[in-house]
Amino acid sequence: MPANLEEKIKLVDDLSQKLSGAKSIVIVDYRGLTVEELTDLRSQTRANEVDYKVYKNTMVRRALEKAGIEGLTELFVGPTAIAVSQDEVAPAKILDEFAKGHKNLEIKGGYVDGKAIDVAGVTNLAKLPSKEMLVAKVLGGLNAPISGFVGVLNGTIRALAIALNQIAEQKGQEQEA
Repeated sequence: MPANLEEKIKLVDDLSQKLSGAKSIVIVDYRGLTVEELTDLRSQTRANEVDYKVYKNTMVRRALEKAGIEGLTELFVGPTAIAVSQDEVAPAKILDEFAKGHKNLEIKGGYVDGKAIDVAGVTNLAKLPSKEMLVAKVLGGLNAPISGFVGVLNGTIRALAIALNQIAEQKGQEQEA
């Protein structure tokens, strides 16, 4: 932790910039987790480009105030870690899933889309599909009518070919007779 006032001011400024630029923030109480569990959690967050870190509560409160983020300062009591990301869903998904297997990790709340959310909000956010899944669903939805149209055209062309073939066979039989 920073020793002098200048270092503390710089830390608050850097954290304030990070928080104001974040798309989502999740706050947790990590009390009771072992070093191995924390290491596992940190590796999961790092792999998903989520910044998971423990700061002094007073530093975070000042950074939140400086960033103009309201509704979270009361959550910074006791041992608290913060997960910050440019992905709206990733921190909620990772921490919610981790909390299911580790009862000592307690989600306190979060912040997404400019609004503070409670524990239920973080849990609901974690249930959302990832951005890639949503894009795939939208593209699949856009592709379905086109595929259906192509199928109808193929069916019409096939029916026309069958009809023409039957007419040709009838003409061939009439000429033979």
